[in-house]
Amino acid sequence: MSFIPEHHETLLPEPLSVSAVAYSIKNTLEQVFSFVRIRGEISGAKLHTSGHFYFALKDEQSVLDGVCWKGVYGRLPFKPVDGMEVVCTGRITSYPARSKYQIVVEAIEVAGEGALLKVLEERRRKLAAEGLFAEGRKKPLPLIPQVIGVVTSLTGAVIRDILHRLQDRFPRHVIVWPVLVQGEGAAIQIAAAIKGFNRLTFESTVPKPEVLIIARGGGSLEDLWSFNEEIVVRAVAESHIPIISAVGHETDTTLIDFAADWRAPTPTAAAERAVPVRRELLDITLKLSERLNQSSLRYIEGSTQYFDDWGERLLNTKTIFFTQIRQRLQTLAVQLKHPRMLLAQSEINIYNLTNRLNLSTKQYIEQRLLSFQNMSQLLQSYSFHRTLERGFCLVRSSKGEIFKKAAELRSQQVVTLTFQDGDKIAKIQPDLGKGSALGPDSQGSLF
Repeated sequence: MSFIPEHHETLLPEPLSVSAVAYSIKNTLEQVFSFVRIRGEISGAKLHTSGHFYFALKDEQSVLDGVCWKGVYGRLPFKPVDGMEVVCTGRITSYPARSKYQIVVEAIEVAGEGALLKVLEERRRKLAAEGLFAEGRKKPLPLIPQVIGVVTSLTGAVIRDILHRLQDRFPRHVIVWPVLVQGEGAAIQIAAAIKGFNRLTFESTVPKPEVLIIARGGGSLEDLWSFNEEIVVRAVAESHIPIISAVGHETDTTLIDFAADWRAPTPTAAAERAVPVRRELLDITLKLSERLNQSSLRYIEGSTQYFDDWGERLLNTKTIFFTQIRQRLQTLAVQLKHPRMLLAQSEINIYNLTNRLNLSTKQYIEQRLLSFQNMSQLLQSYSFHRTLERGFCLVRSSKGEIFKKAAELRSQQVVTLTFQDGDKIAKIQPDLGKGSALGPDSQGSLF
């Protein structure tokens, strides 16, 4: 057993708080590793709703957490994804709340172009599978557009080359929508410009372009990455206005080249595709006009000969026609009868018709008279006078109303009785009940 001397307690250091130790480690790390460049593969990439980007760098043996704040992440020329090998530049610090150290990234660059090309190929396959690059979506370019829209940077030689080339070939009204073509916010601005042009109408104060040119100069794959972002590719594919892609040099390829309606190897070539050469069109028009004049002359000469031929035919036809008319008139003149003959024939016809009419009228009257006699006899057979001859009489009121039933008569009512040979006036007596002096039971009782 051992003992600690009492005076030994004065040699121990004062205890530190957890926070003091944590922040001391943090300060040490930041002083020693204030600037580092670390190469590794991105894993667990996550973009937070705050805009900050969290991830981890790993190699075969170790893992290092990393964070890229919103402002830095927005300036990256490309968006890091899992599996991408990168070089991160920043400083090492710790996170005292969890006793973890991490790299705070100030810049990210692709460790090798192959990694970035891998991301580009995967994105190309994804968008192609959605049909954004299908040939059936391509729209034809107008032959001579009245208004041309250009989406590019106002600085640099690109916009000057396009405007000069258009002026040399066929001057047109050009509307430039200035955008960033590289770095933070470039993809958002390019997509917004394309959508903005499409929202214009032909009645707007700013005229709507009939074709768009999206252009920038050459550069590295990272420099051109904004034109590989999905937001830009989808805006190009959804555009109602035909689009000419002119990004980089002839050997450069971006994803909007596949979505655009036509790809130009250079911005200057885009201007050449947008409009024809005015002088060439004038020459073609002049040649066509000369050919038209020559064809018109040949046609007129041929038509003159044609008309002369038909003129002779018309004269011959006219002679033949009038000869035939004259012969026809002569034939008709022979067949034509003298008016006296026609009048005599008409008189004979009128006489015959008069006789036929008189005979028909007489027959008609006789038939109608016979029919009338038959109807009179039939009417007499149905007359009520025949009924009166059989001993019946007709009972009528003073107004001439005919009574058919005894119940219709009232006591003391005066009626007219019509017999075969004349009328008699009678008065209706009341009904004779049993026991009355004139009734059938008028005999008194024997008891």
